[in-house]
Amino acid sequence: MVVPRGIDVHTPHIARIYDYWLGGKDNFAVDRAAAERVMAATPTIKPGVAANRAFLQRVVRFMAGEGVTQFLDIGTGIPTADNTHLVAQQASPQSRVVYVDNDPIVLAHARALLSGVTAPTAFLDADLRDTDRILEGAADLLDFRRPVGLLLIAILHCVPDGDDPRLIVRTLMDALPPGSFLAITHPGIDQLPEQMAAAEKALTDAMGFRVTFRTHEGVSAFFTGLEVLDPGVVAVQEWRPDSPPASTTTGMWGGAARKP
Repeated sequence: MVVPRGIDVHTPHIARIYDYWLGGKDNFAVDRAAAERVMAATPTIKPGVAANRAFLQRVVRFMAGEGVTQFLDIGTGIPTADNTHLVAQQASPQSRVVYVDNDPIVLAHARALLSGVTAPTAFLDADLRDTDRILEGAADLLDFRRPVGLLLIAILHCVPDGDDPRLIVRTLMDALPPGSFLAITHPGIDQLPEQMAAAEKALTDAMGFRVTFRTHEGVSAFFTGLEVLDPGVVAVQEWRPDSPPASTTTGMWGGAARKP
């Protein structure tokens, strides 16, 4: 793999770790080593990542079915099959999508991916914590007077409690009009607690910063003030499945809500 200029190949990055778990090739030895350490801590990781990706596709289809034609996907990760814009634009060809991530490899792949896309799609290089930058940049493509689907898929565990992730979510949703939607997936510390605690520690050690797996209650709190959609915050494979969900524990909570 050719290393793009400016890439730190000595520090693992969550997007490249997820790429490895999904069977991708856009990762380095340090990412693979980190991924394997987490996998050794719990067998739920790989099925959880796959179920998480399937949740993304289902929730985007749902939002599109509700008439949403604008999406803000933060922490998008390295592009893979059935990205948000592909799913959304199957329902409405002119759906607008803004992707946000802070990894240079994700940026390089996104630029290549978007070069052949004719529908309105853009990418922002920004950290989830920098809500002002995200909202300002997204406003170049998205019309915040019309409903937006905000996607925070497997990203909030990278924000420790000290950085007030609930305020981050509230700030983003406050900028969106009524009728907008929020979708979240999040590692659940209370799903197989011993294994998930070991996975949390392994990922923290590998990443060099604190990752925070949260309880069902903690994940549900991100939806405060919104109309949580049935079936509520559940294991990701149980959220409106296309077919009977697998019985495997994924270690991931997921849910969606509408802004009244």
